[in-house]
Amino acid sequence: MKRVLSGIQPSGQLTIGNYIGAMQNFVKLQHDHECFFMIVDLHAITVAQEPAALHEQSEQVAALYLAAGIDPNKAAIFMQSHVPQHAELGWLMTTISYMGELERMTQFKDKSEGKDSVGAGLFVYPALMAADILIYNADLIPVGDDQKQHLELTRDLANRFNHRFGDFFTVPQPYIPEVGARIMSLDDASKKMSKSSAVAGSLIALLDDPAVIRKKISRAKTDMEAVVKYDPINKPEISNLMSIYAHTSDLSIAEIEAKYDGQMYGPFKKDLAEQVASFIEPLQARYHEVRKSGELHDVLKSGAERAQAAAQQTLDEVKRRMGFVMPR
Repeated sequence: MKRVLSGIQPSGQLTIGNYIGAMQNFVKLQHDHECFFMIVDLHAITVAQEPAALHEQSEQVAALYLAAGIDPNKAAIFMQSHVPQHAELGWLMTTISYMGELERMTQFKDKSEGKDSVGAGLFVYPALMAADILIYNADLIPVGDDQKQHLELTRDLANRFNHRFGDFFTVPQPYIPEVGARIMSLDDASKKMSKSSAVAGSLIALLDDPAVIRKKISRAKTDMEAVVKYDPINKPEISNLMSIYAHTSDLSIAEIEAKYDGQMYGPFKKDLAEQVASFIEPLQARYHEVRKSGELHDVLKSGAERAQAAAQQTLDEVKRRMGFVMPR
């Protein structure tokens, strides 16, 4: 089976966009691929994190993996920091990375813009991201548009290593699902819905109460036309809400248009809120069950052991090829 590697940062609250755009695909991939799904806590600290919040959010992401349907008997679920081989290979990848290619990373530019000082970790973390992938010689990487540049750097580093030290690393390919969704912000449809947004009303968190969901959707930005019509160019806000509706129900975009033909946005938003709340209700119930059961840390421990076994094999061979004296 081909190997798949992906991860989610434990910064902020996971959103319905994370679930529809990523986690549902993780669940599908686990059935016919060898999957490694991380909580990328080492990446999270490239910007300042409050320790208690980082701890709680890390456990939340892990529990939501399980609640979404990822089976720990089929896929390794683990904390990135529990597999130290990531950090070691990350350093080795940093040594073959060039300043220029790291400076061109758009995420670094975005996160450092307007700041008087920027941590070095934010600058070099694309090399750690490359190590995350290469440590498992992963074949397929589920990526969104905002991560494509980092995957290209990973491919460049894999080829550079193979050229210098002999063919070893698999050059990973992006995994683009046939049916996916890019869920946008509720207050600005030109931006992706972000779990780290400072505007709480811009996102629907997976752990939001139904009352909170109703309030957020009722206040979601629309337009003055008051026509439920899918037109991402001219009506991006209502089109985004329709996309959420379609991905949380059995209705197609055309069926949604027909259902609300001649109606104002009020009935549409009200029904959407109820649909979203009922859509995530089973996930929330399973999440709370996981947190109460105590199974989470056993899952993370076994996942880390499985990941370490695969990662150490890779790291040993990388160091041997680079000329390190290996222990006997």
